Amino acid sequence: MDIQKLFGKSKATTTTTTTSTPTPTPNTIVPSLEVESPLALTLAENKQWLEQQLANCSDICYLPRFFGADLQYGALVVYCDSLIDDKDLVYLKDVLQDLVFQEAGVEAATIDLKKLISFFENQGISSRNVTIIDQLPIAEHNILRGQVVIFFEQWNKALSFHALTLETRQITEPMNEPVVRGPQEATVENLKINLGLLRNRLKSANFKIEKFVASGETKTEIAIGYLDGSVNPNTLAEFKKRFDKAIQEEILEVAYIEELIEDSTYSPFPQFRHTERTDTAIAALLDGKIIVITSGSPSVMICPGLFMEFFQSSEDYYIRSLYSSLIRILRLSAFIMALTLPSLYIAISTFHSELIPTVLLLAILDTREGIPFPAFIEALLMEFFFEIMREAGIRLPKPVGSAVSIVGALVIGQAAIEAKIASPIMVIIVALTGIASFSLPNYNMAISLRILRFPLMFLAASLGGFGFMIGFLFIFLHLVSLRSLGQTYLTPWAPLKMSQLKDGFIRAPLKFLLRSPRNRHRHSSYKK
Repeated sequence: MDIQKLFGKSKATTTTTTTSTPTPTPNTIVPSLEVESPLALTLAENKQWLEQQLANCSDICYLPRFFGADLQYGALVVYCDSLIDDKDLVYLKDVLQDLVFQEAGVEAATIDLKKLISFFENQGISSRNVTIIDQLPIAEHNILRGQVVIFFEQWNKALSFHALTLETRQITEPMNEPVVRGPQEATVENLKINLGLLRNRLKSANFKIEKFVASGETKTEIAIGYLDGSVNPNTLAEFKKRFDKAIQEEILEVAYIEELIEDSTYSPFPQFRHTERTDTAIAALLDGKIIVITSGSPSVMICPGLFMEFFQSSEDYYIRSLYSSLIRILRLSAFIMALTLPSLYIAISTFHSELIPTVLLLAILDTREGIPFPAFIEALLMEFFFEIMREAGIRLPKPVGSAVSIVGALVIGQAAIEAKIASPIMVIIVALTGIASFSLPNYNMAISLRILRFPLMFLAASLGGFGFMIGFLFIFLHLVSLRSLGQTYLTPWAPLKMSQLKDGFIRAPLKFLLRSPRNRHRHSSYKK
């Protein structure tokens, strides 16, 4: 960094260092101060406090500088070297010179400290995004977020301005939510960029964004957004009540907040949605939802999340209503198939074989000849191996993962049939179950199916069709009683709300769906 000439010549060349390694973002969020520590008038005291707080941090740089006709005025520049790119160091020098000297309208060699202080305190800064701080904890927080802080001798305030330069992932197509038609724009790990993408799509003064800093060591920056006049005030108040408690913990990703504020921690069903598509997030805001974004994560959490919303895709609104309605019905069929197909086969083949047509029953018996395991053990083994292959395909590198999944399924399935460990009909059922779970647009809902499938299989193997119905009834009762931020999970079916059925599993034409967002909080979906 070439700032040896900042504030004129240097009397000393000592550079002490210190740091921490958080991942900051370019926002001006002021942390809450548990204990106030105002800046001292002397540079030595301020530097000593920072060195104690940032001990053993080798990337914090302290640069003492002197200016004035006889170099009688001292200053201290403190910044985190690991958060500033080398190519910006020369720029940093120009910014500091322009900020301190040209802004005050005097030369560095003839500047008077009193005039300099008077200028910043009374006139402020006009051409640079600079803040004046008077607390040492705020100075420490800003340094660790990639800002440069300048302390002056005999002035109990400091200048702080943004200089963060970190490489971030470029805006690309959504990786987890691909569509044929619609925007191809996904969020990234930079909070400021994500908020800019959302603000660019929703240019409304009613779009409110509130920023917070989580407690603990991470100091993760969090933003919540909602559309004033569209969001239900009761839901917003309940969310903020839970959110205020959640941010007192260590927060690394938005999923931490999800688990801390959800109604039922042990429910297999997700109670909030996640998206990386900006159009999906904006559509949720227009529908009265609340979004949560954290720094360092591309995921946008949408809350509350209702059961029917996990079967909807943003592409449903970019194609004709007839097509999207048929696709939604197909997704519901895939959901039921992925949940019940193995357990139904176990119950019918073990306890209710009279329900199977004679020709089909003979074909099944012929394929099961020589199989040493009952249908339940056979299905359990095949499902277990399928889940292993699914996880292997996710964790392996992409060029290898897809090949391993396909080859593994073919080789293991064929080998299991030839070795008389599994029957062909069981391989078909497990394959259809897996494909059906892949057709769901929301990954979290597909995970819940993977969890519930095994208890249903056990009940079907124990009590047949009666056990299957008991398990299905318990799942339905849980869905009816489940809530998300106080709203019933099965809305609009339980309780029944006819006005909302036009955007359930059947999507009505857009001319019947579009309505003023200002009146949505009066809609029956928010009435208890």
